[in-house]
Amino acid sequence: MKFLRHSLFDKIILAFLVITIAVFAVLTLYATHTTKQTLAEERVEVLTNEGFLISEQSIVAYINGLYSLSQLQSNLDYYSESLDTSIWYFNSKGVRVASATANDHPSCPNNIHFIDYDYDMTELQTFKGDFYNYFEDGVISVSIPITTNGKPNGVVLLHSTVGQFKELQQHLIKSMYVPFLVMIIISFALLGIISRKVIQPIRKIGHVAEEYSAGNFEAKMEIHSKDEIGQLASTLEYMASELLKLDDYRRAFISNISHDFRSPLTSIKGYAEAIKDGTIPPEKQDRYLGIIVDETKRLSKLTNGLLELNDFDSYGIWLMPREFDVVELIKGAIDTYEGKCIDKGIPLFFNNHAEDSMVYADRLKIQQVIYNLIDNAIKFTPTGQRIFITLTEKRDKVFISVKDEGMGIPKDSLKKIWVRFYKTDASRGRDKNGSGLGLSITREIIKAHNENINVVSTEGVGSEFTFSLQKAAFKSMFKSGTIAD
Repeated sequence: MKFLRHSLFDKIILAFLVITIAVFAVLTLYATHTTKQTLAEERVEVLTNEGFLISEQSIVAYINGLYSLSQLQSNLDYYSESLDTSIWYFNSKGVRVASATANDHPSCPNNIHFIDYDYDMTELQTFKGDFYNYFEDGVISVSIPITTNGKPNGVVLLHSTVGQFKELQQHLIKSMYVPFLVMIIISFALLGIISRKVIQPIRKIGHVAEEYSAGNFEAKMEIHSKDEIGQLASTLEYMASELLKLDDYRRAFISNISHDFRSPLTSIKGYAEAIKDGTIPPEKQDRYLGIIVDETKRLSKLTNGLLELNDFDSYGIWLMPREFDVVELIKGAIDTYEGKCIDKGIPLFFNNHAEDSMVYADRLKIQQVIYNLIDNAIKFTPTGQRIFITLTEKRDKVFISVKDEGMGIPKDSLKKIWVRFYKTDASRGRDKNGSGLGLSITREIIKAHNENINVVSTEGVGSEFTFSLQKAAFKSMFKSGTIAD
């Protein structure tokens, strides 16, 4: 975690530095190229204008006899020095008449055709480079034809070294450094401020995450921003609250299972030792052996319930749906519990209001649901009260309800009855055989079928559990061998 804290800011700075250098390099190259092109075009324009001016005012005057050769040479020297440019004048045969050479430039050849035998003196031309390998450094050359009386009469060439405006180009590029450095300083300052606002919450999240890993799920982030960091903090806090609930559930689970296992084990151990050492006389041993058997069944039921719920959590519920008549399933359950109801003096009634009772579901799982609900109703219904099983239908659903006239469920316990191992106080007082898993298993099975189970209960009046099933005529939700999470 410390490595992450120290490296994240470094990575941001490094990334920003690399991006900045890359952007500066691209801008420099672009500025260099653009500046060079612009200066070159401007230089060509200047040389062209000056070349026409020299041609019209000096060379044409010389051709017409208005200037002497010395006057022409003087004018060319003046323009050459002013423009820092070499000026060559050749007559119509390509022979040099006069020339002025700028610093570091080679002298003018005696004949233009020595440079290029087929040199065209009748066209306005522009050259960029070494001008037929004549100059060592790059130059910009402009060739301007001289015309008198509408006829070609020689050519004047102006050569300007590229190095003459390289200094200007470098000056322009250097002038970019200062604002760029200022921009970098300002950017790094803003980056530091922004990074601090981002990294500090991340560090706080990391610190709180360490607290969570140590088991302190009550630690708070106290980050209330609406951005992604705030959303992450809210998500982690929600996760911690859920883990805290899970931790509370784990403690309750251990406490409940310890209680539910300890009680029957204590009874089995106590009665077995009493029979072994003769504390319980032989004529009473059958009764206490029966208690031992009942407690063993209770342990077995509890163990099977735990294994079943564990399978549900690990692999989901494996459903084998098929078509069957739910009425036959209910009648079978009634036959199973008939003896228990007679012994306890509880009438059990079945009301069938459905014309179509064919459903599409896992038969064994739904049988388990019905058995759990009937067994639960018998458990909490006192002698002389009644239990009703009712079957109704509505569109594509069949609804099965199990209603008792028992003690009812306290209002504050209604939402808790689906929690594993949860038992109301009345349950613990009246029936010691309950594991607190039956209703939890029941709801998991119904949820696996994508159906609902609800309960309505009033203390002193009774409870009614109702769940729905898909009619066989509308089977489209399941396929054989479906695992429902």
